[in-house]
Amino acid sequence: MYHQIYLVDDEDLVNAVNTIHFRKLGLEHKLKSFTNPELALDDLRFRKDQNPRTLILLDINMPEMTGFEFLEFMELENFPATNEVLMVTSSDNPDDQIQAELYKKYVKSFITKPLRTEDLEAYLQVSSIAQ
Repeated sequence: MYHQIYLVDDEDLVNAVNTIHFRKLGLEHKLKSFTNPELALDDLRFRKDQNPRTLILLDINMPEMTGFEFLEFMELENFPATNEVLMVTSSDNPDDQIQAELYKKYVKSFITKPLRTEDLEAYLQVSSIAQ
């Protein structure tokens, strides 16, 4: 199971809705929510323990920094692979999945917006089996 769950989306409403999904799953206490991806990166960088298993729900299209730029920083700074990313997008652009292959150390799956509790629960069950 995940030690922490980061919600990284530039829209407060999206993070609020995603928080409700995690609350339904009893995981709200593990959440950290960010509308600024740079602040999320800083929080990940400066954690006391760098290795706890962390799930990051990462929006692709954000104005300050795209999800792929976020992943590029993770790669350049050699974040541990215990940071697992779910790309969250409303786009069905196949190029996004191709680009995500560059970061397969981190990117575990894609989830389409709007997020559904069932999809999230299914992912969490599969990821806990794979652990």
